Amino acid sequence: METLVFWLEIIGVTASSVSGAFTAIRKEMDAFGVVILGLTAATGGGVLRDLILGNTPPKIFRDPTYAIIAIAVALVTFIAVYMHKLHYRSKLYDIVMLFMDTLGLAAYTVSGMGVAYAQPQNYSTYLIVFVGVITGVGGGVLRDLFAGNRPYIFVKHIYALASLAGALTFALLRSAAGEGFSMIAGMLVIVVIRLLSAHFKWNLPKITGEDAEPPAK
Repeated sequence: METLVFWLEIIGVTASSVSGAFTAIRKEMDAFGVVILGLTAATGGGVLRDLILGNTPPKIFRDPTYAIIAIAVALVTFIAVYMHKLHYRSKLYDIVMLFMDTLGLAAYTVSGMGVAYAQPQNYSTYLIVFVGVITGVGGGVLRDLFAGNRPYIFVKHIYALASLAGALTFALLRSAAGEGFSMIAGMLVIVVIRLLSAHFKWNLPKITGEDAEPPAK
């Protein structure tokens, strides 16, 4: 179980670092900004997870592996985009960003739950699902705030709900199907929902300026 969680965290770090780097590039940040945003996106959710679970100092400060991978991936992403002159308004850019953001969300949601299940305190399912969602979306929220954007989770496509659906899938299947299978199933649910929502442009209802009534004269 620990090995699976470790590799899922590595996947989450890698994918989230790419999404953070892409966001920084789109905001026309320099190489340092790209690295910082990549690191923030890759480790922010894990830091929030550890603080909620009382694992202090957070794992990123006890094991430099995750920070090193995040920084390296962000730098490679910056160099690759620079060398290939990939414009941030291109279709390929949007596809890579969607895929990496989705993969990071899926991997971090289930790995966050795996860490919570491994704690000796025997936490409730409610708390473990909450921790999974926070781990999944936390890095992306911090990434967007650092970039000066409204967090993606609040404005576009099915994001947090996809994480919640995957977390519930993991929790419901865990007793009957085992942790390995249920984690993979939870990830697949998140990936499928996210990709379908992006393809069909599914969004939650929201009130826009067109919906509001004009002020009375």
